[in-house]
Amino acid sequence: MKLLTHNLLSSHVRGVGPRGFPLRLEATEVRIIPVEFNPDFVARMIPKVEWAALLEAADNLRLVEVPKGPIQGYEQDETFLRKMHHLLLEVEVVEGTLQCPESGRVFPITRGIPNMLLNDEETQT
Repeated sequence: MKLLTHNLLSSHVRGVGPRGFPLRLEATEVRIIPVEFNPDFVARMIPKVEWAALLEAADNLRLVEVPKGPIQGYEQDETFLRKMHHLLLEVEVVEGTLQCPESGRVFPITRGIPNMLLNDEETQT
């Protein structure tokens, strides 16, 4: 699971609502998987990033050189865009868990795929 994916996921356990974000990320296996650099794509993703969630995830993974937020003129700053490209698209959580901050529900990450399926009792109203 890429950190970009993590930054977009939230828990949909019944009764949680917007308090199901951000999911707490715990990783037991992380890999760096090179991806072709596309500065235009990364620049378009920057406004969508929830920075507090990204910084917490990066801290949990003990990543270094993580930008603390967008910089002025980031669209033309290749150094910034490459750091964000690496962080969002090349850091891959292969095994681990995501935990809902409100309900405590744990979702497994297996072979890079988060399983966000809920049991019937978690979805009934």
